[in-house]
Amino acid sequence: MRQFLHSKIHQARVTEANLDYVGSITIDEALMDLADISEFEKVLIVDNTNGARLETYVIKGERASGVIGINGAAAHLINAGDEVIIITFHYAEKAVEPTCVLVDEKNQFVRYLSETAGTIPSF
Repeated sequence: MRQFLHSKIHQARVTEANLDYVGSITIDEALMDLADISEFEKVLIVDNTNGARLETYVIKGERASGVIGINGAAAHLINAGDEVIIITFHYAEKAVEPTCVLVDEKNQFVRYLSETAGTIPSF
């Protein structure tokens, strides 16, 4: 078994960072549905603003709110206003096309992305 990309939400904006919370990331329920992310699922968060990377789990946010909330200790690494990618993986024998969602600056769905690899440059 190998671990493959399952889904991601690309270019999301963090709407809140709350140190006084147990932990996790809060994601708009509509975005969770579009990206096939389940509540309590483990995610990797990549902060495009400062380069931080961390793992946590998802809690469901209000549907169509655009909320992307960083909770607990992760709020030391990721701030409100940062641009992030939220990624899930799965185990399988072979890769399948992942579900990749592009959002705008208000975390509203723009379109699905393709994760087709580019060509390898020759040297």
